[in-house]
Order: sequence, then structure tokens, then C-alpha cells
Amino acid sequence: MTRVVLLLLMGIMVVSCGEQSKDTTTDKESVTLTQEEKDFNWNPENFADKKIIRYRIPGFDQLSLEQKKLVYYLTQAGLSGRDIMWDMNYRYNLPIRRALENIVKNYKGNKKSDNWKKFMVYTKNVWFSNGIHHHYSMDKFLPEFPREYFDGLLDQTKTKLDAKIVDIMFDPNVDMKKVSLDPKKDLILSSAVNFYGPDVTEKEVDQFYKKIIDKNDPTPISYGLNSRLAHNKDGKLEEQVWKVGGMYGAAIEQIVKWLEKARTVAENKKQREAFDLLIKYYRTGDLKTWDDYNIAWCETKEGDVDYINGFVEVYNDPKGFRGSYETIVQITDFEASARMKVLADNVQWFEDNSTIMNEHKKKNVKGVSYKVVTVAGEAGDASPSTPIGVNLPNANWIRAKHGSKSVSLGNIIEAYEKASGGGILDEFAYSKEEIERSKKYSSLADKMHTALHEVVGHASGQINPGVGTPKETLKNYASTLEEARADLVGLYFLMDQKLIDMGLIPNMEVGKAAYDDYIRNGLMTQLRRILPGKDLEEAHMRNRQLVAAWAMDKGAKDNVIEQVTKDGNTYFVIHNYDKLRRLFGELLREIQRIKSEGDYKAGKNLVETYGVKVDKKLHEEVLRRSEKLHIPPYGGFINPRLVPVTDEDGNITDVKVEYPDDFTKQMLEYGEKYDFLK
Repeated sequence: MTRVVLLLLMGIMVVSCGEQSKDTTTDKESVTLTQEEKDFNWNPENFADKKIIRYRIPGFDQLSLEQKKLVYYLTQAGLSGRDIMWDMNYRYNLPIRRALENIVKNYKGNKKSDNWKKFMVYTKNVWFSNGIHHHYSMDKFLPEFPREYFDGLLDQTKTKLDAKIVDIMFDPNVDMKKVSLDPKKDLILSSAVNFYGPDVTEKEVDQFYKKIIDKNDPTPISYGLNSRLAHNKDGKLEEQVWKVGGMYGAAIEQIVKWLEKARTVAENKKQREAFDLLIKYYRTGDLKTWDDYNIAWCETKEGDVDYINGFVEVYNDPKGFRGSYETIVQITDFEASARMKVLADNVQWFEDNSTIMNEHKKKNVKGVSYKVVTVAGEAGDASPSTPIGVNLPNANWIRAKHGSKSVSLGNIIEAYEKASGGGILDEFAYSKEEIERSKKYSSLADKMHTALHEVVGHASGQINPGVGTPKETLKNYASTLEEARADLVGLYFLMDQKLIDMGLIPNMEVGKAAYDDYIRNGLMTQLRRILPGKDLEEAHMRNRQLVAAWAMDKGAKDNVIEQVTKDGNTYFVIHNYDKLRRLFGELLREIQRIKSEGDYKAGKNLVETYGVKVDKKLHEEVLRRSEKLHIPPYGGFINPRLVPVTDEDGNITDVKVEYPDDFTKQMLEYGEKYDFLK
């Protein structure tokens, strides 16, 4: 039964593992691996705290020529906006990147010296994070090579970079945090992200949007999603809109060029209409058009090829308004998606049986679609570091009226698994029983939790009339609380008999494995991702610690979770899974109440009490125990290269897939080919 369920959830990924069940064999799948697939190097390089991974695009050759062209055009559209993300992350990222790349291409000196090696690690860190701030911790990378050495590199390669910018690169006191969530500071002035003018204050931002946002509007636009807010020449705040002819216009013109090609090979009328609206949005910057596009995109359910393209997630804005540029091009894995469709079909059952208050439940959860997809290309905020699941659109009223699309990035998950190193589980799990359960069920548990998080979690619950959006009411805590809410939905239902009845899990051991992994990660193993002495800043890390620490605190009297010491090492042991599930249900109820009622004070208290502060002694122990394992805590990807084959007239007759294996070469290639924001 376990193997059958694994096949149901893994779909085509099973083929890449060299295993094939009779009931999943189709004409499009091969039961044997080619020598190229056997020799495929999933993890060609590691540096600093990062692992470089490659992923394959299984099934691409089975697409029609028109579909291949569509995928190619969409990946080119995505990469054409790559510079936008760099500039969004920090105002000096682009000149710094160009300087670093010119040095890498032209330096003829000693490349075996320690300083050159340190320079290359710094450069790769910058490439990986689309800028000079760590993609997860948000801290600025400080070069470990001397300023004098860097000045020498600039001179030897005839590279120009303003001395003021070089000063900032080496200064430990300037622009140290890309996104600051410290409520004791001005969130805008203390954040280096380039969504606001350098002298704009948090108070000004609050006042600007307070004047224009109508809390009683049932269909509000996503205010500020596609603009930078800065003072004009008269000292008044104005939105610098990202559009053709506006800010980032040169790159957006290239995006539109490729989208116009994509619309000519759209798979159906609805997809073509959605392309037309997206193009119109990029040309006008009209957020009402963005809403129209999202509705059209959300209602386009047919076809093999889909995509995410736009200014999407607001995690990089300390005020939660502005969307980071992001694209993902994806091909549906129909077999795996059909098997998981059962979750989407039963989403109302989950809502009705949730622990949240009845007045906060949706009476009619609209059209949540769930698909397992094969990624063909990523750019912007989704690359090199990528999510493994996405649920869009983000506008609450669109989700309520028109539903949403939820996808699991199947081949990305596969690549993570193929490139994963052993040791973390054995080091931090308490007992042999816990280790064996995790090895047997954690892959399935992770997939189920991701699916429940995206399909059910983000679709669940409703905000009380007149309360306003979470980013207005919960401010800098909105993202953490929303991710915690979605996680809790998944955790609560992972121990529900309903999943067994639906054939999605074989037994409750899957839920127990999920609980073990979540508590272990939330309280310990995720700490290896942050530097000594730091608190948690990133929303997902805060959410996981919040959930785990709150459950441990509230379950203390019943010893639900116990912190134990064995052989001088710390472990967290769950003694009562049923009581832990009830605790997850209680916290879900409270966080939904906070969101529904816009209770900022309660939300802030919850996050600050449980989700921010790190036990320094435990953190030191985690770092010490992790160091000996030599397993980077972060992973990012080299994208496949799609190469069009043309005839003598320039017409595309085929599109081939190549799998680059050199991170540096891909970054240099992208820097040359997609450098549109001069």
C-alpha cells in the first residue's frame, strides 16, 4: 500500500528513480533509464552555504511543435525581466553585478590565490541571491577579501565601478539588511530593498495608502503591487509604475515582445485572452487590468502549458505592498495531477471540518485547482532559489469569487531529493524509530503537507467585512501569519482519517513522520540557516518556529513535546501525537481569528513571542553539529537551456533541451544576453 501511494503522489518522478509500476506505464514513459539519465549530475557544485542543483524536463519531447515554441517563448519572456529583480532587491545591484562579471571574464592573474577564491565565492553568492544580500537571511554579504585586492581587480580588468558603491560593498554599517521586520525601527528606512525612495519613511507610506485605500471595497486592486514609491521633484510621494514607457520599461518591452510571440501559439482561446490582458497590463500598468488578467488566468484550466509571470509575491516589501518580479514556466504532469485532484474536489469538506470559527469559514470555497507540474524554466525571484509549491492569485476577493491555481513543482522536488545529502536526519532525530519512520514516510508526508498547505490552507478562511486586507491590518506580520495558517491546515489534516479514506496516505505513520519533521525543523534544524547571534527574519522561518514553539509551550503541562538531552546533544521528542494535533487545531483557530478580525496586537504578540527570538545556546549547538556534516542548508538551480532549431528561412522547426552544468557560465550567459536595464 505504501508503494502504491508513493506512486500516486510521485507520478513521473518514479520513472527517474528507475522504478515503474504497471499501473503507471504509458506510451510516453520509458521503464528504463538511458545512460545519460544514469550519469546525470544532480549536484555539480557547492559553495558557502549553498548547493547548486540541476533539474530535468521529462516529457518535453512529447510536446507538439507549437507547445515547444510556447514554452520557449515564455522562458525567454521570463529571462528578459531578470534585471528587474536585481534592481528591486537593491539600487546598486546591477552595477555591482556587471563589475563582478567583467572581472570574472577578463581577469588573467593568479586564480589559485586565496583572495581570488574568496572573490569567486562572493560573486557566486551575489549571483545566487540576485544581489548583495542573502536571499534568505536578508543580510548583506561582506567580502572576505581586502578592499585593496578588489581595487586591483578593477584596475587590472579595466572595470568601472563608482567608488561610493565600492565603499558600500565593504562597509558593515550601510544597507546591511535587505528587508527589516524589526518593529522597533522604521521598516522602510532600515530596509535596503529598492521599493521605496531612499528618504521615504514608514509613516509616509502608511499615510499615502490610508488616503487612497477603501476598506469597504469588496474588490480592491492590489495597491502598490507594480510600482516604486518615491518623492517627486516637488517633494510629494508618487508611484513610479513598472510598465512600458515607465520604470523598467526597457526590460518590460522585451517581456512583451516574447509574450506577443507566445499568444500566437496559445493552446486555446482562454489562454490567448489571458496573454492579451497580461500584455495590456505591462503596457499600461493598470492594476484593474492585472485583476482582469488574474481572473482570466485562473479560469484557464485547459492545456498542457501554464506559467506564472508578473510582479507577484510581496515578501520582499517590509510593508507588504510591492510584488517581486517572478516567472515560472510549467508543463502539466497530467497523471500525477489527476491522482491528486481528489484534494481539490474535497476542499469544501476540509473547510467545513476545520477548527476555525464558523463565522470565519467560507460557505462555498471556489474552484481550487491542483496540479503537479514539470518546470521548464524560471527567472526573477524564482531563480536560482525556487519554491516547490505555488498558489495564486494572491488577491483574497479573486480567490473567493474565482478560485485559485495551486501547483507542486514535481521535477524540482525530484531534483532536491536526488541532490540531497544524508546525515541531517541521523544527527538530529532522537530515536531509531523516528529515523526509520522518517526514511519510510517523510517524502510522502512532505508532498502531502505541501499539497494541503497550497490547495486547502491558502484557500481557507475569510476576512470579516470591512476589516481590510491583511497587509493593512497585520502589516509586517501578515506574511508570517498567513504561512503559519496554511502550514497548520496541512498539519491538522495530515492526522485525519479522511486522507486514508481518500487513498492519499496508507496510515497515520505518515502524519507522525510529518509532525516529527516539522517540530525538529521548526525548533532546531532550520537554525543552521542563520548566522550566530541573529534572530529569525524570514517569514517562513518565523512561521515554522512560531508553530513549533507555541505547541511545545502550550503542551508543556501534558508533556506533549519534550526537550531531552542524550550524549550531550539536544533532541525534541513528541510523546502524544493526538494532543499535538489538537494544539495545532487550536492555534489554527486563533491565527484565523487574528486574520479575519485584523487583530494586529494579538498577531504581533504571537510572532514576537514565539517566532523571532532564537535560543542562542541551542543555535550554537545546531551549528556545531551541522558543521561536521558538510551539507549546505540552501539549494538553488541551474536552468535547462531551450535551443530553437530553425530552417533556412528562420522558422522554428523544433526546440531542443540542453542541460548546462556550470553555474558560473550560466550566470555570465544570462548577464550578457538579458542585460536590458542600462
